[in-house]
Amino acid sequence: EKGYETGEHAPGLKLGGCGAYKAAHHIIKTHAKVWHSYNTTWRREQRGMVGISLTSGWGEPVDPHSQTDRDAAERYIQFHLGWFANPIYRGDYPEVMKNYVGKKSAQQGLGTSRLPSFSVQEKTYIKGTSDFLGIGHFTTRYVLQKNFPPLQVASYHTDHDLVELVDPNWPAPGPKWLYSVPWGFRRLLNFIKTQYGNPLIYVTENGVSETVQSPQLCDEWRIQYLKGYINEILKALNDGVNVKGYTAWSLLDQFEWNKGFSERFGLYHIDFKTKDKPRYPKASVHYYKKIISANGFPNPREVMS
Repeated sequence: EKGYETGEHAPGLKLGGCGAYKAAHHIIKTHAKVWHSYNTTWRREQRGMVGISLTSGWGEPVDPHSQTDRDAAERYIQFHLGWFANPIYRGDYPEVMKNYVGKKSAQQGLGTSRLPSFSVQEKTYIKGTSDFLGIGHFTTRYVLQKNFPPLQVASYHTDHDLVELVDPNWPAPGPKWLYSVPWGFRRLLNFIKTQYGNPLIYVTENGVSETVQSPQLCDEWRIQYLKGYINEILKALNDGVNVKGYTAWSLLDQFEWNKGFSERFGLYHIDFKTKDKPRYPKASVHYYKKIISANGFPNPREVMS
């Protein structure tokens, strides 16, 4: 979407309300081809797994008693996670996505939907092409219904007729888009369990950045973020969600898309201004070491000092 619709990321193309959908369509078909290639040629000998990693926030209805808000929250998750996961696990794009993009396309005078369609053969070929689901998750939004006029410039962002809100009380230690809302992760994981037949899940990205270096590398907010989110994963495990592994994002400060080196997700601080790029552990390193040593939240009395 940022590469082919808004042009914020490489390759920087601004292709209106169809570029992102076309790019995603090719990604999904290519992924399926790679899975089948591995499945027929190397799986028997190597016994490996091929999956896909998808990044998605969680959408929570502003009013959980309002069917309109619940529907908007459903569209939020289907236009993010379902866009890719539904074809891979269920054989086609989410119905709500096909309906909304098709309706908007017709209102804009287009003969066909801006969302491409899969042939019957492609649906069969794509369905089931993931041995595990990688999940990148960072934050949550409240979601509210909002009708966008159909004659506006076509856009992925207006196709789903919703607006995203945040709670001003949510901690926001890093960039303005990343609020710490741990409970959203458990709900996302349970949604995956219900929607896609409880697939094997690896959490491939989860973390928080800072835009200003903390004094003495004391990133207490990152410790609280990790604690909250990992705790919600443990709750999801108790719910029966099939989470197999967790990866914090990230080990080191690094190059972050169009933010460059200004946005720091690392457990280790990197001095980018010095030739040798020395690395310094933040406080979160010592906290995370205890978690991974115990493979969970340790009893303080059992942790070696």
